[in-house]
Amino acid sequence: MMPEIAPDQMIEQLRWRYAVKRFDATRKIDEETWSALEQSLILTPSSYGLQPWKFIVITDQELKDQLPAISWNQKQPQDCSHMVILAGRKVVDTAYIDRYMKSVVVTRQLAADAMDGYRNTLVRIVEQIPNHLDWNARQVYIALGQLMVAAAMLGVDTCPMEGIDTAAYDKILGLEDDVFTSVVGCAVGYRHPDDLQASAAKVRFDRKELVEYR
Repeated sequence: MMPEIAPDQMIEQLRWRYAVKRFDATRKIDEETWSALEQSLILTPSSYGLQPWKFIVITDQELKDQLPAISWNQKQPQDCSHMVILAGRKVVDTAYIDRYMKSVVVTRQLAADAMDGYRNTLVRIVEQIPNHLDWNARQVYIALGQLMVAAAMLGVDTCPMEGIDTAAYDKILGLEDDVFTSVVGCAVGYRHPDDLQASAAKVRFDRKELVEYR
């Protein structure tokens, strides 16, 4: 039986979580904890299981020192332990779908032609999508949410960051001519004890206004 987290414990961790404004640059995530967070990214669900993303993890301090200038002068990318850039595929083409189908066949030990019907259906569906990057970017945000929740469960802080110059990140990461492009960032690490936002009350609309049952 899989271990379960108590419902009240889950809520406690989600209340504990906030978008960190100031990280403690002296604290780093240990290898075991980061490995679990990395797996949370890899295990993120996606439409048709296509995984149209790449997660670029920046830990090199010299590189991190360059990031505030292309992040609206925010210091979180510089001071956090791991700065994650979640990139999306610009295009999902037939070759990529075929690669994924081969992975399914190998992983599940199926006959070579077992996925042909599904593959053909998926090719037709993808061909009708007018903007692949727009579709894939929405998938990337699923991964961002999964990373933030997983981190909170482990007592690790995060700050999701749309306030970055994605074109500049692509340049510094060598993605300008790549099949991937930067979509959003997430700084991961530990809050600084002087970050006053840590003690600020969460502001949320009333449950009755946000949740409707039918």
